[in-house]
Amino acid sequence: MHNNIMATGLRDRPPMLGTGRYGQWQSRFLRYINTRPNGNALRKCIVEGPYTPTTVVIPAVPATDNSPEVPEQTTVETVLNMSLANKAHFESEKEAIHLILTRIGDEIYSTVDACKTAHEMWIAIERLQQGESLNIQDVKTNLFWEFGKFTSHDGESMESYYSRFYKMMNEMIRNNLTVATMQVNVQFLQQLQPEWSRFVTIVKQQHDLDTVSYHKLFDVLKQYQKEVNEIRAERIAKNANPLALVAAVQPHQDLLSSTKVSQIICTNIKNITSNKISCNYQTQRQRDSQTNHTSI
Repeated sequence: MHNNIMATGLRDRPPMLGTGRYGQWQSRFLRYINTRPNGNALRKCIVEGPYTPTTVVIPAVPATDNSPEVPEQTTVETVLNMSLANKAHFESEKEAIHLILTRIGDEIYSTVDACKTAHEMWIAIERLQQGESLNIQDVKTNLFWEFGKFTSHDGESMESYYSRFYKMMNEMIRNNLTVATMQVNVQFLQQLQPEWSRFVTIVKQQHDLDTVSYHKLFDVLKQYQKEVNEIRAERIAKNANPLALVAAVQPHQDLLSSTKVSQIICTNIKNITSNKISCNYQTQRQRDSQTNHTSI
């Protein structure tokens, strides 16, 4: 019973603004507003400002036998002659102010309480929480850097990879950062682990990366999770089996052995040639010596 009452209470009021949680608070607050019976009117008060009554033209009434002619008149719009939508917008301003003031802390309340409208309060809170434009620029720079450095983890499932990518893209959208569809899709596909490469090629051949969303790419790729798991298991088993390692390295060892044999053959040929030249030189010297001796 107590838990049900607490849950109902949370649904009946917007979230409280916490330190460093402005982005989530803003999104959840507006989502809560949408659940109210006068949600559209409340949102207009917060996002656009209060409704300002306009001048209404009352058309002329022709004369009758019982009454004189009434000329065309202009008057300021009132609750009595407003349209239903404008009336709801006009009457929701006080409620919008109340909802905002009751869901912020004292330190912010003392600053925005002087604002006259819910819209002014909303803008003031945003400025206080997000800081100067330089800080906002830093946030955007960090998000772009995170997008460029985003990659998958070894052994990570497609669901986990997609969930992290999805959260990052939502954060970029919330901060009004736009990236071309092609760039988003290329980043999503290229940062997958090597065992996904064959299936990434299939996706590229079947879909136009300029128009398709990365959500659709995820729906297609997740169907190959079983095959990827098998490829990953084979790779792990191969790396863990010493015989498999020997078999993988053997061709390189054979190539190395052949190279060494060639080097030895070349060295031997060089030595044989050098020895032959040396022997010929010694023989010639002996012959010259004998000739000189005979002449004497």
